[in-house]
Amino acid sequence: MFTGIIEEVGQVKNVIHGAASAVLYIKASKIMSDVKPGDSIAVNGVCLTATNIYSDGFTADVMAETLRRSNLGELKAGSPVNLERAMAADGRFGGHIVSGHIDGTGVIRSFKREDNAIWVSITAGEPILRLIVEKGSIAIDGISLTVAYVDDKEFRVSIIPHTSSETTLTHKKEGSTVNLENDVVGKYVEKLLGGNAGGVRPMDSGKSSGKVSMDFLAENGFL
Repeated sequence: MFTGIIEEVGQVKNVIHGAASAVLYIKASKIMSDVKPGDSIAVNGVCLTATNIYSDGFTADVMAETLRRSNLGELKAGSPVNLERAMAADGRFGGHIVSGHIDGTGVIRSFKREDNAIWVSITAGEPILRLIVEKGSIAIDGISLTVAYVDDKEFRVSIIPHTSSETTLTHKKEGSTVNLENDVVGKYVEKLLGGNAGGVRPMDSGKSSGKVSMDFLAENGFL
């Protein structure tokens, strides 16, 4: 589990492409102090397993499904990436619950400066937008951010100077693809209400009225 508080911006040193998969060699320094083979590291919000550890970074295998559902397939040597180690049990929970399991991607529509902040507008598909609520949380390339506006076409976040300087988001260009992970709470609530969060067949499909009742809870093992 992660919190969406980026620890370091690393850099892709090399990408080795397989038939449908890839191996990333990522340069890093700050996070390498206690990383061991097998540890989980969020790379642009995608939970990857460190396979080899070096003095200047680590490698990670990326399977075909991950390349299809994220922007990792666009990475090349020199690309900057947001990095976060898995949350330590004794650490502060500064962001929100981030699993590192990407729901899909969005596209940066525009940047707009307002005094010391930068507004970022991102378009996304309906399956992602329906789980975004104003003042709720979303992870963008692994960054825990608060949603300031959402409609049926896009959502917007406002970036403070610290986030701008410590992550990759505002250094991207309009039209760039970003990884998106919805708040896990919303996905569970939608499924319990008979929706289809994450493309999973809803519980008691075809019978749910879309309302939670005592009978519904009892039938599904909650009472």
